[in-house]
Amino acid sequence: MISPDADCRLCGLCAGRTNLVLPSGDRDSPVVLVGEAPGENEDLQGRPFVGRAGDILNKVMEEAGLGRDRVMITNTVKCRPPMNRAPSSEEMEACRPFLVSELRGRKVIVGLGKSAVRDLMGYDGPMADVVNTRRYIDVGGEKVLFIPTYHPMACVYRKTAREELKATMAAVREEFFP
Repeated sequence: MISPDADCRLCGLCAGRTNLVLPSGDRDSPVVLVGEAPGENEDLQGRPFVGRAGDILNKVMEEAGLGRDRVMITNTVKCRPPMNRAPSSEEMEACRPFLVSELRGRKVIVGLGKSAVRDLMGYDGPMADVVNTRRYIDVGGEKVLFIPTYHPMACVYRKTAREELKATMAAVREEFFP
């Protein structure tokens, strides 16, 4: 895996970051969860999904019998966008080489939320239409299984989002960690 330099300046997100937020979990896992972008807590700690969204993700994974330490978790971009806005296409493109290096050789990629799904699958419609469908996406010339699902923060507002996210995690556990 390649990582950005500690003083990375490939896009404007560098101006407001405290830390680069690099992948966590099992870097050799066949499964990688990809979120949108770091939030405030992630920026402060330098780890993905450690704030409120991380708490929700951990609980849903636990309920599905899947330990966080068994998967790798990353984001489409490595720096926090201002005001927690969605990363722009240009910002995602700047981080693309790092993301591709993290995703190569995996058996399945789970896209957590609309931005990750748009960036990785090229889909910009309603999440409800694609959640828990299986597609193959191109990752550096390889075809890799991709499962789009809701971002953990969607679970705060919609009970069905939590049920779908839990179903995603249970399917991943059953299929890739029997």
